[in-house]
Amino acid sequence: MRPGVLEVGVVSAMVVVLLLSEMAIAPAGTWGRSASDGLAVDRSTSTNWAGYAVTGPTDSVTHVAGSWVEPKVKGPCSGTDTYASFWVGIDGYSSTTVEQIGTDSDCSAGSPQYYAWYEFYPASSVNIAMTIHPGNKISASVAFSGGTFTLKISDDTLGTTFTKTGKVASAQRDSAEWIVETPEICSPSCRLAQLTDFGTIHWTSDVATVSGVAGAIGNFSAVHKIILVKSSNHSVHLASTSALSSNLSDFTVKWKNAGP
Repeated sequence: MRPGVLEVGVVSAMVVVLLLSEMAIAPAGTWGRSASDGLAVDRSTSTNWAGYAVTGPTDSVTHVAGSWVEPKVKGPCSGTDTYASFWVGIDGYSSTTVEQIGTDSDCSAGSPQYYAWYEFYPASSVNIAMTIHPGNKISASVAFSGGTFTLKISDDTLGTTFTKTGKVASAQRDSAEWIVETPEICSPSCRLAQLTDFGTIHWTSDVATVSGVAGAIGNFSAVHKIILVKSSNHSVHLASTSALSSNLSDFTVKWKNAGP
């Protein structure tokens, strides 16, 4: 796990740590900013994230929530293991903690793997004993109140819910995210994983609360659309992020290339 590389004219970003089976996973990437994408949205590139982020002043973000349909792994799982993480969280876009919860659709040991997890970085991530099926609707949220973060995930199709609370002393609470991620695998040395072909993921009901104001992604003044690019060639997209829908909340992320 490490923060993104900061360069002149480039947005820095923290990245997250997941724990899949017995392998430590630490996403990593550099970011670049390009022209406006309409509304108040700018466009960033990342070597490990696709999706959207909303940013605000320190200690301003108190809630983030979103829903998605768990993607089914496309094609056979053969050869190299691949990974794709889907999550909502607070922090991480330009800070060094992440409070997050989500799911994975992976190819591991020749078969599809679906599961849920949470993380209070810099602590390691924890897999959740919760059944996840592709095609099921997942809803997740992270909230902050009274010094405590509350992470919640629900499989709305099965009617199951998991909640976890925790504290992160150095949390900046300056960003909210809705992210598709390709992680970095450390087993034993670290490298970016190949991205599972998940087809297209549909994000809905994506909202946040910043400086006491609740709204959809596009209601905020600092919105960042993130495109996942190849680490060795940023002109190659690994996952593309759509514009926000007319309700300023919903969007899609489409798999393009395994990378990394």
